[in-house]
Amino acid sequence: MTSVTDSSAGKKRATIWEVAELAGVSHQTVSRYLKDRNSLKPATRERVRQAVEELNYRPNLIARSMRTQRSNRIAVVLPELTNFVPIPVLKGASAAAHEAGYITDVVGLAGGETRRVEGVQSLLETHQAEGVLSFVPLADMGNWSDGVGKPVVIVGEYDDNMHSQGTLAAGEPAEHIIRHLADLGHRRFLHVAGSQDWASARNRRAVYVETVARLGLESYGVASGDWSVRSGYEAARDLPVNSGVTAVLAANDYVAMGVIRGFQDRGLKVPRDVSVFGWDDEQFTEYFSPTISTVHLDREALGRRAMQSLLGRIRGESAPEPGGSTPFHLVPRGSSGPAPR
Repeated sequence: MTSVTDSSAGKKRATIWEVAELAGVSHQTVSRYLKDRNSLKPATRERVRQAVEELNYRPNLIARSMRTQRSNRIAVVLPELTNFVPIPVLKGASAAAHEAGYITDVVGLAGGETRRVEGVQSLLETHQAEGVLSFVPLADMGNWSDGVGKPVVIVGEYDDNMHSQGTLAAGEPAEHIIRHLADLGHRRFLHVAGSQDWASARNRRAVYVETVARLGLESYGVASGDWSVRSGYEAARDLPVNSGVTAVLAANDYVAMGVIRGFQDRGLKVPRDVSVFGWDDEQFTEYFSPTISTVHLDREALGRRAMQSLLGRIRGESAPEPGGSTPFHLVPRGSSGPAPR
């Protein structure tokens, strides 16, 4: 039995036959697992999975593409110029593609929707991709993609500028935050908003206002912000001493960090004197002092679901829609606690 040398690691790359031998199945079964693991019985699927992991098996995609005249690549489309890259979403999408034996290429396409369509057509016509997953809008492609036999899935979660919309922009978690803080005894709130150019900021603000009113609580008001640490700092710095605010809902974790620092510089203790809740569960929230209470949105699940939708279309299967709700949960940490007496 021969193995192919993996020059990047200086080790021999495991072969599909070695995986099959370890799992006690045929190499055709391993091939089926790589193409569509759900087509196998659970027990067989688990044996193959364990063998793949134990041998650190990676399909030789170059050899496969030479045999099949397929690129085994999927293009993920973003705008050419953007200050925001949805890393968790791309991570989920790439993981789903890799598990199915595909490589993902993140492609930045300049121009508006029509120009991006031209770029997508070029990717598919020149066999650079087996399918396209676009996280930005594309103009109507009609039946063009069907004509070349390669699918295009458009995920409606971002606009041309990669501002979140759709389920990622939903304001629903704001209600859960207010209810959570109300259960801790808080009655008077402040919201430091994000830029109103973003649907997500507008939705969070609207749900905050509606929830406070519906629950019979009090809102000191909404401070204008722009997603920055500075806007949170200034909102806390300028809050009158007699405002009566005991809890602040910040538009995101960066704003929350600024709010906390602003209160600290005034000699107030967080959360003894005032609680602060952020949004997005950025990594630094676990290491700031105090640790920042926040909302975790499962963006990886969104990316995985979108890629699975595209993979289903590539295989000619009945594919799920790429959208759907985005799972979330509150992550209470050190910046929030019971209302002061």
